[in-house]
Amino acid sequence: MLGHLFPEAVKFSMKDVNVRSFAESDPVAFLNQTDKAIFIDEVQKVPMLFEYIQGIVDNHPDRKFLLSGSSNFELMKSLSESLAGRAGIYELMPMSYEEISSYQNGKDLNTFLYDGLFPAICAGKNISRLFYPAYVKTYIEKDIRDLLHIKDSMLFLKFLKLCAARIGSIFNANELSGEVGVDSKTISAWLSVLTASYIVYLLPPYHENMSKRLVKRPKLYFTDPGLACYMLDIESPEQLSRDKMRGNIFENYVVMEAVKHRMNKGREGGVYFYRDSNGNEVDLLLKEEGTITAFEIKSSMTYIPEFGNTLKKLSGWLSTPVSRKSIVYNGDFENTAGDIEVINYRHLQFM
Repeated sequence: MLGHLFPEAVKFSMKDVNVRSFAESDPVAFLNQTDKAIFIDEVQKVPMLFEYIQGIVDNHPDRKFLLSGSSNFELMKSLSESLAGRAGIYELMPMSYEEISSYQNGKDLNTFLYDGLFPAICAGKNISRLFYPAYVKTYIEKDIRDLLHIKDSMLFLKFLKLCAARIGSIFNANELSGEVGVDSKTISAWLSVLTASYIVYLLPPYHENMSKRLVKRPKLYFTDPGLACYMLDIESPEQLSRDKMRGNIFENYVVMEAVKHRMNKGREGGVYFYRDSNGNEVDLLLKEEGTITAFEIKSSMTYIPEFGNTLKKLSGWLSTPVSRKSIVYNGDFENTAGDIEVINYRHLQFM
């Protein structure tokens, strides 16, 4: 993507042993071999470069560096230490439906969710049955386990699977602690790293009082439905079609589409769920420019008017204006004329 956006930049990859050796042995010469913009991929592999880049941009503000990396932990640590206030940071989730809709070739919902939205799968360069086991073994199990100094990898894998079984549920560290067999502080530390590495996403509840919003428990989702299916031991789209978690995984997909919508615009937050003390709940709220867009999410192919019952009452529970109410589902009947629009997930737009 960076190569497409900045074709004039001279690209170097720290995966190349020779390039990395040059950068490590003589970083000044490496960074000054051209006056053009420099694009460095996997830059976290040579963390000393950040300090030298800092010196260059301080003395030559017109110099441009495009830095990308697959390890958020190392990359963000170096950025915060050396380039704070000097760098713009953009985070990329797996692909959004808007980006890959023309490549789906009429996939049914179960296949679409099972395959997931990682770029390699969307581009046809890999298949989900092979991709996710390798991803878990090489990245999640090894990199994250090493980072957290986890001695028992089976415990951590058990934790991941239990998280997947809680998709769309309120996260409770104490509850998970008892099931995994580690203390709640360990659970919180593990979850923090999973969040920082874009494996899971915590959706906060919506409260018009900001202090309440920050202390209430969030819901847990995976950033990709295909990864969630793998962690739930779902081995085919056919198995997913009859699995009890199918509705949760569909909800997971729609929630993450809203998150991607915000992140792809360079914005943080603004995505919530609603739940009050009376048990009233709305699956998804999107707050933009002082108004709320509300969504109920159903994996059913059949529209039932009762789907909109809580949406009808939502305006009475909030002082913030609700500008749009939508039911997102898997059916063909669609209606955008009424107070509550009914849309197929393929046509979902967040404005």
